[in-house]
Amino acid sequence: MPEFKRYQKKVNKRKRRKRLFLLFALPILLVGLSATAYGSYLFAKAKSVVNDSFEAVGDRHKSPLRDKQVDPKKDNFSILFMGVDDSDSRKFGNNTRTDALILATFNKKDKSVKMVSIPRDARVYIPKEDRRTKINHAYVSGGTAGTIDTVENLFHVPVDYYVKINFKAFIEIVTALDGIEFDVPYDMVEKNSHDKHNAIVLEKGKQVLNGEEALAVARTRKQDSDIYRGQRQQEIMKAMISKAANISSIGKYGDLIEAVGNNMKTNLTFGELLSFYDYAAEGSNINIENFTIKGDDDTINGIYYYKLNDESVNDISDTLSKHLEVQRSTFEPEQQ
Repeated sequence: MPEFKRYQKKVNKRKRRKRLFLLFALPILLVGLSATAYGSYLFAKAKSVVNDSFEAVGDRHKSPLRDKQVDPKKDNFSILFMGVDDSDSRKFGNNTRTDALILATFNKKDKSVKMVSIPRDARVYIPKEDRRTKINHAYVSGGTAGTIDTVENLFHVPVDYYVKINFKAFIEIVTALDGIEFDVPYDMVEKNSHDKHNAIVLEKGKQVLNGEEALAVARTRKQDSDIYRGQRQQEIMKAMISKAANISSIGKYGDLIEAVGNNMKTNLTFGELLSFYDYAAEGSNINIENFTIKGDDDTINGIYYYKLNDESVNDISDTLSKHLEVQRSTFEPEQQ
């Protein structure tokens, strides 16, 4: 398998650094795990899983804000990470709502990443619906394509790729890892993945969480906010990566690859996904900058929204454009 040999040689040269940066835990697991000493078996397994996870965005081959399609092996690019929760009680028609949205831009020369978390209750203009409402509604009416269009309209920068993760992945991956150690920030009583009330009871403090408990901690926001929930989710992914980097069973690696693949959809091919390793191999030296959109709580007709600060959105838009080395789109945002 020439493709594997070339990639394995590259990994050996970099001594298989185990510290993969946390945001891209799930897709990077497919790359990092397949590059272990277990060789071509896991590489082929990961390739098969990614191929099965591939899902194009309609007939969209590139962002309308791009002159041509990007190549992540040599170009700067962006990815929209979408976390969805499709438990039966949370479905709306044939679609679910996004529980987490993170837009990340990658600069090939600097091996740097800039990312912004978009609160699920952010009030934005949704092109598919031609109105302003919560950004998580974009998935209900327009699916993946509608969400990408909404984010492009918000920041005026191209969204080249997407990675959509079902939150069930938390359960399956943590289960495959035999639990993860995590410092629970406060006492909590939460639903489980089947929405059974009071099924998850946790006390504040460091402990080993099983899959259901990890998902409950990732989803809760009763005592804080979407901003803190996003930080918590990233810390959980970091704990998952830390545990995965230290397992030694080939069976566990296989289970992890399947758990990721069973819960992921992306328009990245396996060959494109391999280009992530150039960033992941930087380990703790990777330059990652996080942004939070400033805003205020707002209530309209009895419905809670997070009202985004226009200046903050514009500043982040400018930063992402410069990082991608593209000219910011000149069209004006909708104001409905």
